[in-house]
Amino acid sequence: MLEKLEMFIAVAQEEHFGRAATRLGITQPSLSAGIKQLEDRLGVKLIFRGSRFGGLTPEGQRALVWARRIVGDARQLKEEMRFTRHGLAGELRIAAIPTALSWSARLAARFSETHPRVSFTILSRTSGEILTLLDNLEVDAGISYLDNEPMGKVTTEPLYRERYMLVCREDSPFAGRESVGWNELLGSRLCLLTKDLQNRRIINRNFERAGVLPEAMIESNSTVALVATVLEGEWVTVLPADIARFLALENGLKLIPLMESYTGHTVGLVAPYREPHTPVLQALLIEARRLATLL
Repeated sequence: MLEKLEMFIAVAQEEHFGRAATRLGITQPSLSAGIKQLEDRLGVKLIFRGSRFGGLTPEGQRALVWARRIVGDARQLKEEMRFTRHGLAGELRIAAIPTALSWSARLAARFSETHPRVSFTILSRTSGEILTLLDNLEVDAGISYLDNEPMGKVTTEPLYRERYMLVCREDSPFAGRESVGWNELLGSRLCLLTKDLQNRRIINRNFERAGVLPEAMIESNSTVALVATVLEGEWVTVLPADIARFLALENGLKLIPLMESYTGHTVGLVAPYREPHTPVLQALLIEARRLATLL
């Protein structure tokens, strides 16, 4: 039954039988047979399908909620038993917003010092994608904004509050300044993160508060690409202080604080709401709390 539920979750996520089969490492006929057996067991049709995936039936949508819950509980039981026999071990999958990747690496490295038998996979994703991955059981935790957009029912552990820096070259007119106002960037050659990222939406609102409509001629979902662009000429970018220091100072770039008349948004660890958490995830939440007090 559990195996069939995992097949059903995979099809719902991929919205394609072939991709779901590839992801699970089975043949498409085996997947289709598994879904049919699950439907027969439950006595309802879960998926509209003809020659291709046609979406979930109303019963399938309700069953998906239960399937995620049952599979999540089963995985937690497995983790609990492994902890009882072998101590803290396993794998943690973390998805982080691009501007928090340095924090995700810091958290993983510090956690590994204490718990060397736990391995990590760190992915770069948007805040919206992180919530979807958590819902779909594809990651164990995320690092994202905690107080800017609705998150649903999750467990959170604050890590830091964002402050913004202007990143520019040494020959920039802004380079010698102690601070810069958002409105002063009007007319500058801006390169910024793409609009699908929550960080960009926050930056846009800051510009709007200053009465400026930002015009970014180069956009990227990569902070590395933005810093590389600044290195190429008269470009400037805006990044949170931590990732700006990590990427820019080694390249000889200048970081100038942007004057703020608001409280920065909080970024932190996000995990599915579940009591109790698995031992590994509970230890990660504790390490996040410890890290936040140290830095």
